[in-house]
Amino acid sequence: MSDKLKEIINKQKKRDDLSISHSDDVVQLVGFVIGEEEYAVPILSIQEIIKPIAWTRVPQTPAYILGVFNLRGSVIPLIDLRVKFGLKSKKHNEETRFFVLKQGDDVAGFVIDRLTMALRIRKSDIGAAPDSVAGDESMIDGVGKQDDRILTILKVNKLLERDF
Repeated sequence: MSDKLKEIINKQKKRDDLSISHSDDVVQLVGFVIGEEEYAVPILSIQEIIKPIAWTRVPQTPAYILGVFNLRGSVIPLIDLRVKFGLKSKKHNEETRFFVLKQGDDVAGFVIDRLTMALRIRKSDIGAAPDSVAGDESMIDGVGKQDDRILTILKVNKLLERDF
């Protein structure tokens, strides 16, 4: 590991230790960007994050279902979050990633525009979903505040829900 990388890791560790003590109730998330918005999901729900690989289109599925891909012998549905969130599809680039979410027996792959970072946020810094989208049917679990940014925390069970 390079000295510069060690220095960055140590600075991050010190900043985390100062801002969030181990006794605080903390949520660990992975942040990502879709369009212009930043979202996050709990880190423990992510099975893996990979660069885009080949997938096979499946006929008669909604537009946001790109198809399925094979990940070490498992056939996994691939969902384009841009399209699911009402944005136009975009050609994949160097920052595009697939992340595979798993909760119980439910597994799916999701296309994201780019990863941001792993985050540790105090539960007290997470607000409820806005009233206009709150409820059991909403995909939004809450809104996290960290420094000068706000990110939307998504419900993994709603992302994995099969509505196709």
